[in-house]
Amino acid sequence: MKGSMAVAGAAIAIGGTKASGKIIGANDRFRIAVAGVKSRGNAHIDGYVGQPNVEVAYIIDPDSKVRDRVVSGLAKRVKGRYEPKGICDVRKALEDKDLDAISIATPNHWHSLMTIWGCQAGKHVYVEKPLSHDNFEGRRVVEAWKKYGVVIQHGTQQRSIARVAGLSKAIRDGKWGKLVVSHGYCCKPRNGIGFKPVGPVPAELDWNIWRGPANIADNAFHKNLVHYNWHWFWATGNGDLNNQGTHQLDVAIWALGDNRQPKAAMGLGGRFAWGDQGETPNSMLNIIDYGDGQYMFFTVRNVNYKGYKRQVENEYYFEDGGKIIRGMYYPKGSDKGEKVKVPAGKVTPGGCFGSFINACKAGKPEMSNAPADVAHHSCLPGHLCNISYRMGKKTPFTTKAVDFGDNKLGQAAFENLHEILKDGVKLPADKTQYNVGPWLKWDGATESFIGDHAEAANKLNRKVCRKGFEVPEKV
Repeated sequence: MKGSMAVAGAAIAIGGTKASGKIIGANDRFRIAVAGVKSRGNAHIDGYVGQPNVEVAYIIDPDSKVRDRVVSGLAKRVKGRYEPKGICDVRKALEDKDLDAISIATPNHWHSLMTIWGCQAGKHVYVEKPLSHDNFEGRRVVEAWKKYGVVIQHGTQQRSIARVAGLSKAIRDGKWGKLVVSHGYCCKPRNGIGFKPVGPVPAELDWNIWRGPANIADNAFHKNLVHYNWHWFWATGNGDLNNQGTHQLDVAIWALGDNRQPKAAMGLGGRFAWGDQGETPNSMLNIIDYGDGQYMFFTVRNVNYKGYKRQVENEYYFEDGGKIIRGMYYPKGSDKGEKVKVPAGKVTPGGCFGSFINACKAGKPEMSNAPADVAHHSCLPGHLCNISYRMGKKTPFTTKAVDFGDNKLGQAAFENLHEILKDGVKLPADKTQYNVGPWLKWDGATESFIGDHAEAANKLNRKVCRKGFEVPEKV
């Protein structure tokens, strides 16, 4: 392994042995490395630094200015109890036989490969949402998790909230009858990112390591990638559907039943109003068919105007016409709701970070509130809908852009999105078009597309990685 570190981008050479699953005593120091500390990684540090006998041993980031600032701040906080090290490449931390875990808050394109490397090194892994940048690598993470026996916890924090766990269980148990639509929303006020020209890489940034698996050319750096707007480019992000949306996708599938495979999916929308450099849509309606008359809807609406309605939430619609909206249950045809009251669900205590540490110290992967298999199935519907969207055709900007047949709830959801775009954003009908993706059939057994459009869709099911940073065929 040490020899491979001399070559930037070289494939990891960690031996493939099952993690020991050792139980760490109450007084044993638990050492963890945090990767990606420009933004979300600082919340990881905050989540670990106050816990007893937990050491944030490494700060990992390819931007030396960011890394040095965070290391300096952390050193002041821990006041000599230990000395955190700042490094550029996660593989150096994984060489440390005394490191117990890594905590990943990098851009999306790094999540799966870094998680797999961690598993192969026998380290436990906390990984931010989404678990994967595409479906292929998400499945490889699940295989690595099973093979190496480490704890993996996904950064879908609501899995650590007993109240949400209790509601999801009550819905699955049929308290309000059969659930027919589990509808998630990611509707945050956002603005365009403008254009940044291609130019020289800043001296403080290791461009090779930042790109990692992302198939971006050496001479393609621009400042809209580093450090946040990478979310809105397909090579590095997944749009808000599998960014903030992953949290609500996860809650939506929790009510339908974990580890379920979709039967078909479609996505429609567009990147409206901004005219900027970004690639991913800012407004979408996505429909995922889980069979047996059950669907997941997901609305993305990331625009901004005076009076804009922010929604980051989940709704539930039942076969008898009842629905749950904002914690209130409304019987069919009634506008008078009653507050939903259910017993708390079972979760490992400690919040998202504390529960992860508890599971690791116990050596019990089953204690994770958001394990790898659950995380994979929570990300999968977003990936499917993004693929449909990317294969879409331009369609007139009307409520008849899509034929929903007898799916009245689907038609209503689309009309609601259309009204906001037309009357709120004030998109002109004669200059606006929807991008409407095809219905894509999904074979859950092989995790591949079948039927019409399968060949083109399957090409988008797995990205082409840069040499030296390939997600392995076998873990």
